[in-house]
Amino acid sequence: MTGEVLIAYATTNGSTAQIAEAVAQVLCREGLTAEAQPARSVASIEMYDAVVVGGALYAGRWHKDARGFVRRHRRALAERPLWFFSSGPLDASASERNIPPVSGVRRAMDRLGVREHVTFGGCLEQGARGRVARMILRNGKGGDFRDFPAIEAWAQRVAEELTAA
Repeated sequence: MTGEVLIAYATTNGSTAQIAEAVAQVLCREGLTAEAQPARSVASIEMYDAVVVGGALYAGRWHKDARGFVRRHRRALAERPLWFFSSGPLDASASERNIPPVSGVRRAMDRLGVREHVTFGGCLEQGARGRVARMILRNGKGGDFRDFPAIEAWAQRVAEELTAA
């Protein structure tokens, strides 16, 4: 495949955007044209041949911008190769075992024929916005639990599927 790949992401404090950028870099390194864009700012996906959607997890739900993106573009998404990722656990659990998608993401996966979903560790550091985020940080539960080698390995698998198509 020589087309373009969109990595649409939904984030509040930027850590999911950094994951999306890492995915885009791997896809580009493998010869694909890929760009990461905030999910809320994507008006159309018609120019893209494949899509990756990533959303931060909050209280057991995907970020509202990821949910809205999938809802707005559901018909076009169903016609393209599609992958999902979530980010969020503020511990090492995502690096230790496969964490299944939350129920809303699972339903969207079933409806749209998503090829794969993966959950990566999250990141919550000082300066994070939101009352709940500040409370988590005050309780000492923050930190950066993203595993960039695992993110890059997953993106490599996505690239391999796309270039084999």
